[in-house]
Amino acid sequence: MLKIPNRNNILIDNYGRKIDYLRISVTDRCNLRCTYCMPEKMKFMSKKDILSFDEMYQLCEHFIARGIKKIRITGGEPLVRKGILEFINNLKSFKNMNMLDEITLTTNGTLLEDYSQELKNSGIDRINISLDTLNEETFEKITRRKNLKKVLRGIDEAKKYNFKLKINTVVLKDSNIDEIPELIYWSHKNGMDISLIETMPLGDIDGDRYDQFFSINEMRKKIEKKFTLTKSSYTTSGPSDYYKVKETGKNVGFITPLSNNFCSSCNRIRVTCTGMLYMCLGQDDKIDFKTILRSKDYIKLDAAINLAMRIKPEKHEFSIKPRMKNTKIERHMSVTGG
Repeated sequence: MLKIPNRNNILIDNYGRKIDYLRISVTDRCNLRCTYCMPEKMKFMSKKDILSFDEMYQLCEHFIARGIKKIRITGGEPLVRKGILEFINNLKSFKNMNMLDEITLTTNGTLLEDYSQELKNSGIDRINISLDTLNEETFEKITRRKNLKKVLRGIDEAKKYNFKLKINTVVLKDSNIDEIPELIYWSHKNGMDISLIETMPLGDIDGDRYDQFFSINEMRKKIEKKFTLTKSSYTTSGPSDYYKVKETGKNVGFITPLSNNFCSSCNRIRVTCTGMLYMCLGQDDKIDFKTILRSKDYIKLDAAINLAMRIKPEKHEFSIKPRMKNTKIERHMSVTGG
């Protein structure tokens, strides 16, 4: 039986931040090829390099014993991995014991039409859906795939099961900035909040990210020509800074890793599908949990968790500039998880 965490065992980093939120990527594979995320000819990890679901469960179990209360399942696209529903359902047992507050999912929405009912039954509380446009041609330009109608059908299906749904939209200077007000209105009309995200320099892509980057601060000025924004007291475990839209009564969030650092309240750690624990999305410091898990040395596992708290950085150091072909962070977002 998993021990209930005590106050001397919970995760506090060197900056006094309580770490209670784990994001775990279950696969680096994706059925889209978003231009800001990966190249068209992406080289994915081999199966032997990926944690099994049993190993992921063991790792989650140890973190829950140390006070993790929220787990987000990410990818790549998590729903492309066989066995994902069983894994989520196994995590549900911790919710039933009141040791886990919620299990959430980030998805590109392409498979929600097929999996919404099973996701609800497995214990998923909230779903964040990555969607950058409502225009079919723009969708194909960004994702290199023709799946917009399938995503929209998936959102309609998910709405039937009363998930808390949120749209995540990457703001792209070369693609969708003029469409953002329409996306906000559409999301709110369909009962969903929306967060706008700056493109981040993670992993090499086919083009130049500087050509894609558009500051959320500048985007907000454009939005305020259409809507009236007031600071909202609404918060989640994520980094969004929320504003209430007077005209719709719902929230728009701003995630600004480049124009405004949001690290002072960071409560998150990330585990990649390869078992690497990253204390910060924008830093390369990591701990290899895969090797420890496969050694079955659980004393060393707890020691590694303690080390992670000691070396978790104060903040990330993202930057972007023209012709920045080689990024500081070589891993792709699909490996780390969104």
